[in-house]
Amino acid sequence: MPTVKVLLPVLLAALAGLPTLWVLSAALVQLLDAQAWQALWMDPQIGRAWGMTLWTGLASTALAWITLAHVLARGFIRQQLGRWLSRLPALLATPHAAMAIGLVLWLSPSGWALRLVSPGLTGFDAPPPWFTTQDPWGLGLILALWLKELPFLLWVAATQKPREDRRRRWQAAYALAHTLGRTPAQAFAQIIWPQLAPRLRWPLLAVLAYGLTVVDMALIIGPATPPTLAVLAWQWLSEADLLTQSQGVAAAGWLTGTVLVGGVLTVLVLRVLAATRPFTSRGKRPPKPPTWVLHFCRKLPLQPNVIWTTLLTAYAAVWFALTVGSVSGVWSFPQVWPELWTLGAWQQVANSAHTVWTTLGLGVASASVCLLWSVAWLEWAPRRWQQALQPWFLLPLVLPSVLWVVGLYSLALHTRLEGQWLGLCLAHAVMVLPYVLLALVPAYHAVDPRQAALVASLGHGRWVYLRRVKWPLLQRAIASAWAVGFAVSVAQYLPTLYVGAGRFATVTTEAVTLAAGAQRSLMSAYAALQMLLPIAAFALAAWLGRPRRFEKIAPMKATP
Repeated sequence: MPTVKVLLPVLLAALAGLPTLWVLSAALVQLLDAQAWQALWMDPQIGRAWGMTLWTGLASTALAWITLAHVLARGFIRQQLGRWLSRLPALLATPHAAMAIGLVLWLSPSGWALRLVSPGLTGFDAPPPWFTTQDPWGLGLILALWLKELPFLLWVAATQKPREDRRRRWQAAYALAHTLGRTPAQAFAQIIWPQLAPRLRWPLLAVLAYGLTVVDMALIIGPATPPTLAVLAWQWLSEADLLTQSQGVAAAGWLTGTVLVGGVLTVLVLRVLAATRPFTSRGKRPPKPPTWVLHFCRKLPLQPNVIWTTLLTAYAAVWFALTVGSVSGVWSFPQVWPELWTLGAWQQVANSAHTVWTTLGLGVASASVCLLWSVAWLEWAPRRWQQALQPWFLLPLVLPSVLWVVGLYSLALHTRLEGQWLGLCLAHAVMVLPYVLLALVPAYHAVDPRQAALVASLGHGRWVYLRRVKWPLLQRAIASAWAVGFAVSVAQYLPTLYVGAGRFATVTTEAVTLAAGAQRSLMSAYAALQMLLPIAAFALAAWLGRPRRFEKIAPMKATP
């Protein structure tokens, strides 16, 4: 038995760690081409593309982080977080590409926003030559990233529930802050937030890395002259010329260095914030902000109700635009509604049912495998092993997807899995595992270990404790982690494109490809289907994770 307890964690660590090591080493080996780096530096687009990458990635991450802190503070103070967070699954289920396509349907020069006011208020009888999408300032990409990453950060913050004893200490310290004259906002900022922010380190790094390296959203709604560095790398990797491909690998390496430097700076900032001791250990009143800062903050429309209304309105508008667009036929500008309604796009989707089944198969298989591995790892691996190896397992979260694609494609070629369903499923699993593990770790660590001792004192073994106590308590978290993994698999674009070698089409690859064309209805249909599949997964998770209901036992009547 002791041998099994040692071999099982080693086997689990090897199953997840060795593919990651192989993929990373294969990608890094290809970065040693000096000629490719020279061609990269000589390219006239590289400077502006890198600057646009920094601007869009850092701006969207900063906006999401500031908004998260504000919403959590106000929600904690007013005790409204539970009501707000109950709406998050519907927002999380919307893939990034579907969000970008929906925004394009609204914000493009021929989009719905301008149709509603034309020609009466604008006088336009034709779409104006405006840069409302794919603008050279990257504002559309920043908006799309903020709308998608804020619900993710809120959901992860909601999963960071401390154990009951720690939660009571938080509440006691928060109440003590009120008795010492602190306002609710000051109490939250000095008691709760310094303890919560370090727990959100990896999610924040994931958001930063995605904002700096996103490809599918940047292709749909991002800047085009020049594009971001991730899009340039993707374009170069897609060329047939070997030197151009090497230049794309070098661009992926430069992007990786950018992400690593940004991640290190982010961790340093979080550590500085975490090192700020609560006021109770100092005995001093915190300094009052300048008057102009207070006046500026009061003028900001950052009330949580406004933020939630904005989020829900934006997502509802995207869903509505995709629904109407998928059944629209002839729709000339500036008509608000289509002149012809048709189900032709959905008939084409139905005729390519293999695309839907491929998406479902990859999502179910990769999410299930990653969930089984995560549960086994968190259950049987020692806690010190989990803490030591967690950064390694979460590497796909913080490294550019274009770099991982280079390594995954090299691994698929060496193992002869390129263009095979098994190879594509393993590529999806590599990208899904960090999200499933990140979703499951807080819930597992929040379980009170005294429950196991109580079950053992009643004469039951470990399996009885797991089947009848621990796993039923974690039922909702386990179901939610699976739904998150399924949604991440559905949204995979680059691994499907490269490892699948063009032999496997998914709803995401079809939606992104159609976004570059003029088939509005077919593009909307695939984007709507890309959104409906994760929504169905989250609905299934909500049904499976519902709390158990026990029959009420009638009170016993006293005998006379």
